[in-house]
Amino acid sequence: MRFHKFTAVLLTVSGLCSCGSSVPVPPPGGSETSGGESVTMYIQEVGQLYPGETAETGAKSYTPLNYSNQIGIWYPYMDYGEYMQGKSADEFRAAVNERFSSAKNDGINTLYIHIRPNGEVYYDSKIFPKGTYLDGDYDPLQIMIEEAHSLGLSIHGWINPLRCQTKEQLEKTDSNFIIKQWAETEACDNVRLVGDRYYLNPASDEALQLVFDSVTEIVKNYEVDGIHIDDYFYPTTDESFDAARFAASGGTDLSAYRLERCSKMVHGIFEAVKRADDRLLFGISPQGNINADYSSQYADVRLWGSCIGYCDYLVPQIYFGFENSTCPFEKTFREWESLVSCENVSLVIGLAAYKQGAEDKWAGEAGELEWVRDSTVIQRQIELVTASDNAAGYALYY
Repeated sequence: MRFHKFTAVLLTVSGLCSCGSSVPVPPPGGSETSGGESVTMYIQEVGQLYPGETAETGAKSYTPLNYSNQIGIWYPYMDYGEYMQGKSADEFRAAVNERFSSAKNDGINTLYIHIRPNGEVYYDSKIFPKGTYLDGDYDPLQIMIEEAHSLGLSIHGWINPLRCQTKEQLEKTDSNFIIKQWAETEACDNVRLVGDRYYLNPASDEALQLVFDSVTEIVKNYEVDGIHIDDYFYPTTDESFDAARFAASGGTDLSAYRLERCSKMVHGIFEAVKRADDRLLFGISPQGNINADYSSQYADVRLWGSCIGYCDYLVPQIYFGFENSTCPFEKTFREWESLVSCENVSLVIGLAAYKQGAEDKWAGEAGELEWVRDSTVIQRQIELVTASDNAAGYALYY
């Protein structure tokens, strides 16, 4: 992804799981806040009909649009300033149609649209404040859904479950929002400050329940075809981040504990999506370096790719050239092919279109200028992925 970060497996758990077995992480219960008030108060009351549901059955009348072979593209929130900020609803719609039509002409069939990047949102929400770039009185997600579906494109709402506002941004946020309340409560660790940015604490059941409720809010109120998250899991390796929760758990292996907490979050999102409509998809886009998934973000990608109950597709960001000294593309791609072993989980390969023609200073001496010297890197990668019997498409980040 543009300017994207490059940043002990649970063998006793993942070793028990095959594709046909049930998920080993138990579904989270309805946790309560320290004040005894259920976090689920922030979503629509059970029994009420949502847009797209019928009174007879309560089922959604909309049929999700998804493709067995995804050709995807990410639309990050950083670009919203260009075609959302200061625009009327009609101007925004025209800009969206132009972009989506161009994507379709390039063979794209699936859009990952950034709708909750950092504790603020680009849809109608009772849980989070509206996004900084949204200064008009319209619903950008509804417009993007309408434009995508009019072109026969699948649209997945892309969220960052844990990442919230910076300290400065949160100070300006209305105190009606739960994140602000948690941050202002000294004894509350549901949200933690890392550097200058707040993150929901995955060690907190209350924080995870808020994540699940926020996903429910999206899939119940909008005709999205899926939910998509990328590689923002544990925001730090610092042991103090969740020390109190870890101590209370009685565990002795911090890495295993954090892997389990991230898996609990992933499983809960999967369940929230499927409860709304089991035809909707949930996808995860972890970083491409498998070792780093475990050592720095505590993302148990081997578990998620081998068991039912965590995701429908994985999109590893294999943002490396063929000559990368740490993770050469073809070798890394083959590792992911082996990792995703569950027939219910599709493997879609994330490709760094933004690197074509640019230096890659993290690639080592051999790979630093590969993208400059060779104008065919992305095309060769697409050809390799397309020829694979194990991959179900690719996605591009520009």
